[in-house]
Amino acid sequence: MAAQKINEGLEHLAKAEKYFLIDSLEKKVKRTNSLKTGFLKWKPDYDSAASEYGKAAVAFKNAKQFEQAKDACLREAVAHENNRALFHAAKAYEQAGMMLKEMQKLPEAVQLIEKASMMYLENGTPDTAAMALERAGKLIENVDPEKAVQLYQQTANVFENEERLRQAVELLGKASRLLVRGRRFDEAALSIQKEKNIYKEIENYPTCYKKTIAQVLVHLHRNDYVAAERCVRESYSIPGFNGSEDCAALEQLLEGYDQQDQDQVSDVCNSPLFKYMDNDYAKLGLSLVVPGGGIKKKSPATPQAKPDGVTATAADEEEDEYSGGLC
Repeated sequence: MAAQKINEGLEHLAKAEKYFLIDSLEKKVKRTNSLKTGFLKWKPDYDSAASEYGKAAVAFKNAKQFEQAKDACLREAVAHENNRALFHAAKAYEQAGMMLKEMQKLPEAVQLIEKASMMYLENGTPDTAAMALERAGKLIENVDPEKAVQLYQQTANVFENEERLRQAVELLGKASRLLVRGRRFDEAALSIQKEKNIYKEIENYPTCYKKTIAQVLVHLHRNDYVAAERCVRESYSIPGFNGSEDCAALEQLLEGYDQQDQDQVSDVCNSPLFKYMDNDYAKLGLSLVVPGGGIKKKSPATPQAKPDGVTATAADEEEDEYSGGLC
């Protein structure tokens, strides 16, 4: 079966090459004869060549010959570009990227998908461009989180330019979580603020409250109490925030942090409100330590050591009297 598909792919490649030369020449000859012109001008039949390259790519892919499939896709893309069919060229570049993905060449795959997305934008199809960028981000996320952040932010910008704010904020959220995971807290704080602004714009106020919690945790991990307090103070202007359980919990958290009361901070961060946030933010809460290690409440059962020079109690003396035995 694989050998049959490979032969099929090779046949389509051969046809594609002919369209670049023989078939297009014959068509031009007929055209010039019908026009009765004595001067022969011709160009390759890019459309037919692209079609054959596409068929070759499918055949090679079915035979799991991904290198050959990738090469066929790239040739298809060039043929479409020469024919000024940008959308189809972009599709072919994207398919070439997916072949590289099958070969575990993820950085190279992402490069081609990025190229495809730029062509989609040039062609006037931003939605398709955004979907391609998001797909590239997912491919590279576990290998190169920094690149994934960049791709998600690019995707968010495309959606924002198209005034598709809900899709934009979703991609910003992915970028923010990756920044937190990489402990890039300065960038994470800015990214979360942008999320919060968009949620406020679309009047999704309860999510604004959650983003305020995320902001405060990030700022406290940056050891910036002032910025954390400012986040809460500015959020009082968000409808419904003042008096919400989110607001009360944050005020308690900031109070405990300011007083270096680790117990109070831990109690807040272990509450369901914090523990059931996105995993990356829940981890920030659980790992939050107040400056200097904090103070802890004294355990009531802790025995007190006797100072030097203090006489023993009657019970102690009685025990000492018989410490050597009865005889």
